[in-house]
Amino acid sequence: MIEIYESQRAMRNMRRAAMQRGVIAILDVGSSKIACLVLRFDGSDSLMESSSMGAMAGQAGFRVIGAATTRSRGVRFGEIDTMAETERAIRTAVQAAQKMANIRVDHVITCFAGGDPRSYGLVGEVGIEGHVVTEEDVSRVLSSCDVPDIGAGREVLHAQPVNFALDHRSGLSDPRGQMGAQLATDMHLLSVDGTVVQNIVHCVRRCDLELAGIYSSAYAAGYAALVEDEQELGAACIDMGGGTTSVSIFMKKHMIFADAVRLGGDHVTGDISMGLQVPMNMAERIKTFYGGVVATGVDDREMIDIGGDTGDWEHDRRAVSRTELIGIMRPRVEEILEEVRAKLDAAGFDHLPSQQIVLTGGASQIPGLDGLASRILGQQVRLGRPLRVQGLPQAATGPGFASAVGLSLFAAHPQDEWWDFELPVDRYPARSLKRVMRWFRDNW
Repeated sequence: MIEIYESQRAMRNMRRAAMQRGVIAILDVGSSKIACLVLRFDGSDSLMESSSMGAMAGQAGFRVIGAATTRSRGVRFGEIDTMAETERAIRTAVQAAQKMANIRVDHVITCFAGGDPRSYGLVGEVGIEGHVVTEEDVSRVLSSCDVPDIGAGREVLHAQPVNFALDHRSGLSDPRGQMGAQLATDMHLLSVDGTVVQNIVHCVRRCDLELAGIYSSAYAAGYAALVEDEQELGAACIDMGGGTTSVSIFMKKHMIFADAVRLGGDHVTGDISMGLQVPMNMAERIKTFYGGVVATGVDDREMIDIGGDTGDWEHDRRAVSRTELIGIMRPRVEEILEEVRAKLDAAGFDHLPSQQIVLTGGASQIPGLDGLASRILGQQVRLGRPLRVQGLPQAATGPGFASAVGLSLFAAHPQDEWWDFELPVDRYPARSLKRVMRWFRDNW
């Protein structure tokens, strides 16, 4: 945990340095596309006057001055499969965004959807010495949480305090400055496969970029697609991407659960490709223009020309009805939604006071998906689009850009995490390690 704590603090310092320059890039590494946004911050000089970290220090306005997407290569299930291919795709997206912005960027904040995320709920409690809660008291109560055995080879991606309790008063978002004798906290910890994170970090650095933050796509998509009331009262965000479907649950404006299903829109495309015996690019086109999950009587008479370039006249001039296409797509979509329902049931989503579910991501645009999801999940379901941010091109306002927009919001308004607070001295195992960590923080 000590190494994770220091590396996350180093990335937060890089984010602040990039904001001081006024420019930072957002990189969404997905299975179907890689999106890059270049942000310019307004009033970044005044931002750096305070030396404190956390949500209070991150209030800044920004504008998107560059945006680019490219087809993802070398990424499967939200994880890097071929390093060289992914590096070329990232370079293509970043260079196109830089050319549009007419400026060079050195720091990026990235997100990914894979890594087998697992959520844990931690509890900590300490006594208040001066009866007024200070920054050190918050740090002590976060450090007092008993970290579970997350397994070998796994790393902590997020460690957020989602609730504070001061004496008999609970539900506090920020107890600093208040008076009390006993401070308790509930912290949400999200762990992922460490190899997946290391591969992404290594790939970004091979592209001559500095990593200023790394997030879970489920977290970023939920932050962008859920409105403020949904984040406060409780809601789930289902981000249906190409290779994975991410699930996140928000409560009191914090993420309290995240998980992922290793199925997505690419699997639907693959079923169409095998069922109709067409190439993947043709199957993707058919899914985009004619796809759906609810058949009507009219669909029997609506014929779809498949075409092809095989040279076989009969094979290249086939036509199928839209009902047949829906019959291929619907079983896979139902399978994805059944897996999502199992994740929500395991998280206890039924016990939340509000059970709103929001669908986002590129695969959520299949016609009729919201109605089918409402029947399978048994809750109110709506289609979510990311919040509008200033300067975002019209082509980047769809559900497929929810994660990228969420990262943009995090860049300007990062939520407090454990590494935003100074680690108490007694948490360091030895004085020599403390000196090493101080050198690492100052020089990395």
